[in-house]
Amino acid sequence: MRLVDTHAHIYLEEFDRDKPGMLQRAEEEGVEKIFLPAIDSGTHARMLNLEAEYPGQCISMMGLHPCYVKDNYEEELKIVEDYLAQRPFAAVGEIGLDFYWDRTFTEQQYKAFHQQIEWALRYDIPIAIHSRNATDECIEVVAGHQDGRLTGVFHCFSGNAIQAKKIADLGFYLGIGGVVTFKNSGLDKAIEDISLDHLLLETDAPYLAPVPFRGKQNEPSYLKYVLEKIAMIKRCTVEEVAAVTTANAMKLFNVSE
Repeated sequence: MRLVDTHAHIYLEEFDRDKPGMLQRAEEEGVEKIFLPAIDSGTHARMLNLEAEYPGQCISMMGLHPCYVKDNYEEELKIVEDYLAQRPFAAVGEIGLDFYWDRTFTEQQYKAFHQQIEWALRYDIPIAIHSRNATDECIEVVAGHQDGRLTGVFHCFSGNAIQAKKIADLGFYLGIGGVVTFKNSGLDKAIEDISLDHLLLETDAPYLAPVPFRGKQNEPSYLKYVLEKIAMIKRCTVEEVAAVTTANAMKLFNVSE
């Protein structure tokens, strides 16, 4: 089976001690490509260095994470803009809204989100959306920009069936990770009627490790537990889930075989 981890922060220092081993384990489990979402200027170099070290296996996005939208967000956005002008990236991400911890920079988060969507449209690349405690708001923003050209994924989707359908109707994908294996997440009901054609696999490593590793550091090799759970929910084989979600990822990120 060929798998794609569409969202993993494996360039962070948590992986420094065993990076080659972690990537080898991923390869052994069939994870052929790992997409790296950006956070802010403090980690861009780490991300791009990992991509250069493992070309073809690790593929970078570029963007400003909503949790890192602060007073200096315009400076951070200029850095993102400069990178996007210099070279191709798989997507603008991760971008979006986060209203979980703090609403201090709500206005700035919206401005950054809108601006980065415009860049995605300019460069004809997808967006990877972070929408913690802000799924409805992110859906509304995307709908306002959707002119038939905008594509992307709602990373770490953890919403309900109504939200899932709205996202699919917008032509977007739902990124499903370890949360789907949690006993009371409700994700099984949320995606039960959503076609595999709208699903992507992800880990969000080092965060949100699936059962049986919940609470421990996540890594791309654990993607198989997400795969198995989705196959159970959709009442199909793991091979079918792997084939469809991998094809979805290749299509979204415009990556050749």
